[in-house]
Amino acid sequence: MGRDEMKKIFAVVLLASLLTGCASSAGNENLHKETQASIKSKIKEGVTTKAEVKGILGSPDNVSFTDKKNEIWKYEYVEATVAGESYIPFYGLFHNGMKGTQKDLAVIFNGDVVEKYTMSESPLETKTGWAD
Repeated sequence: MGRDEMKKIFAVVLLASLLTGCASSAGNENLHKETQASIKSKIKEGVTTKAEVKGILGSPDNVSFTDKKNEIWKYEYVEATVAGESYIPFYGLFHNGMKGTQKDLAVIFNGDVVEKYTMSESPLETKTGWAD
């Protein structure tokens, strides 16, 4: 997924959180429970096949190709919680936002076998209050 698509997903998570007042998530739920270590134990470069990756994580969120015609599968997961300040009357108008985590996994295939993969996990924080 590109930056614009990720911004759309994050906007949906933000809106859902504001409407429900609790944690929200978007993206591939199978990636939610995975870590860099767990993915390393499940996906082996030069060994793991497309069918095996699909069995572990389901269908990719996005498929693209390299200039060498290798297939790239991308998986993303975002989980966010509304900051506590958002619920404080009046103060919440000026200081509010969300905190969460984003996970991204990109798998490059050479034919039917994983050539390379990369996984990242990063914190997210947005501030949407009038004073932020």
